[in-house]
Amino acid sequence: MIDNRRGILAMSASVVVFIINDALMKLVAETVPAVQAIGVRGAFATLWCGLALLATGTWRQLGAIWHPRVLLRGVLESGSAFIFLIALFHIPFGIATAVGLSSPLMITVLAVLILHEDVRWRRWSAVAVGFAGVLMVIQPRPGDLNAWTWVALAGTFCGALRDVLSPGLPRGVPTLVVSFATAVIVTLVGFGSIVVEGWQPMSAQALGYIVAASLLLAAGYQFVVLALRSGGELSVIGTFRYASILWALAIGHAVWGEVPDALAMTGIVVIVGSGIYILHRERVRR
Repeated sequence: MIDNRRGILAMSASVVVFIINDALMKLVAETVPAVQAIGVRGAFATLWCGLALLATGTWRQLGAIWHPRVLLRGVLESGSAFIFLIALFHIPFGIATAVGLSSPLMITVLAVLILHEDVRWRRWSAVAVGFAGVLMVIQPRPGDLNAWTWVALAGTFCGALRDVLSPGLPRGVPTLVVSFATAVIVTLVGFGSIVVEGWQPMSAQALGYIVAASLLLAAGYQFVVLALRSGGELSVIGTFRYASILWALAIGHAVWGEVPDALAMTGIVVIVGSGIYILHRERVRR
């Protein structure tokens, strides 16, 4: 029970900071190239994580950054961040978040393929229903495949793969080291792209948004790793990710005046419902 409470609090905190971080980055992308914005944010996030390593003395264990699982998680996090955020800059905020909530459906499939978990017909049915919900949100039409929404789905897949592998991180590796490794890899990818595409000047407001987003990102890295490594039931903790859709719809409407159509709203409900059912069945099975 204590482990669950700790994991729930950490996951709930990660939901809030990641959603606000995404909103700030979407605002920045209105005036700054997407890849440059992500790279600069990663640099600041690396700075905050590095200062935390120094303040806590955890820097002494920084050698663990080279552990293959830590590096792999950083690469997947980098891929997820770049792919999903670039898509977010081109589609409504609430829609992108709804697509991101298909993660538990993907985790179920990946758990079978990678972890060889035994998944019965009820959960497979929920996965099928959830995918139908994703299609309601994406709304593919002949000649208009809503490419950016599919890109967001690809970013979500990278995130799901990251989450499936996260519980396998060595217990002896501090969470701060994992967060630092992730921030460094995101920064390297971002600045590598900036070298190719060139640097664009940024306003003081855009830079302020990026700095704020980087603080939230660094905190989010900590919260989500703490949640996944809390020792609680992931089937319980994961349910609290769905609070993000409420935040996303509220922010999308308040800042950009976005209102999903009826079919998309129905799809959001279907995705959330099927995901919660999958998590419920996992808890029952355990």
